Amino acid sequence: MSKKAKAFIYNLLGFAILFIAFRYLIAHYTGLTGIWIPLTAFMVGTLTAPKFQAIQTPDGEKLFMRWIVLKGVKEIK
Repeated sequence: MSKKAKAFIYNLLGFAILFIAFRYLIAHYTGLTGIWIPLTAFMVGTLTAPKFQAIQTPDGEKLFMRWIVLKGVKEIK
């Protein structure tokens, strides 16, 4: 599997897990109703999900991650 495909799958999984968790929390602990629950969960999930990117370097293609809770950019092995 290519690094770009891995980055896409990691982005999708990271967002999906956070979206589902935030949707549950928002539905149970706030007064929001209707379309506002998934819209709020989408926005919070988008802002807090880790971002993965495959970059071509002189040493070959590498996978990097940036996340709001971690400082800087980390290389994924």
